[in-house]
Amino acid sequence: MFNANQEVEKIVGWLKEKVEEAGAKGVVFGLSGGIDSAVVAGLAKKAFPNNNLGIIMPIHSNPQDELDAMKVADAFEINISKVDLSPVYDSFIEGLSFEGENKLASANLKPRLRMMTLYYYAQEMGYLVCGTSNKSEWHVGYFTKHGDSGVDLLPIIEFVKSEVRLLARELKVPNEVIEKPPTAGLWTGQTDEKEMGFTYEVLDNYIRTGEGPEEVIAKIDRMNRISSHKRQFPAAYEKI
Repeated sequence: MFNANQEVEKIVGWLKEKVEEAGAKGVVFGLSGGIDSAVVAGLAKKAFPNNNLGIIMPIHSNPQDELDAMKVADAFEINISKVDLSPVYDSFIEGLSFEGENKLASANLKPRLRMMTLYYYAQEMGYLVCGTSNKSEWHVGYFTKHGDSGVDLLPIIEFVKSEVRLLARELKVPNEVIEKPPTAGLWTGQTDEKEMGFTYEVLDNYIRTGEGPEEVIAKIDRMNRISSHKRQFPAAYEKI
């Protein structure tokens, strides 16, 4: 049976250990207003009461996300900073030699700009970058390579989305953040489940039990297979 209290204590201990090993002082993380970043914020506060920093990084984002991020910051009394990356994103897009047709190519610039921002603060403050990916999204490659996966620590990577919700309740994340539809905020109206084509409930169940609708299992397996490169270091040529 899943023991959220016990898991929280284990993760907090692990975070302290890894930060100490690196000779760092604390952790920095993106604060998006979603449940995953809220859980990481709660864990960071427990592990490093004073040496934590949540960064809110809107890029033409839904204003509600920032409001939810502030609710999380207030609930945990974490240190925060806001960096509006919208002008940087616009300038980058304008500077490209052509505008492609794949909207993911431009949408994925957003988490990559956020990654660079997090590492700027981390290096300035002597912190490590804490990621917010969970096991469900990691399994199917639902993250941006060198974007939200560009981190030093992945404290909730062993927990499927349903378990992340249990961690959130244990940490007392604001209920409206727990209940809001998960979204990467890549474009207006985008939600995780709509983009993946199946629910987290089905995905979590398949990961944990190996069971589920045949057609969905086939899709999940294919997503896992073609995204394997995102979970590994770059393939390196070996001299023979």
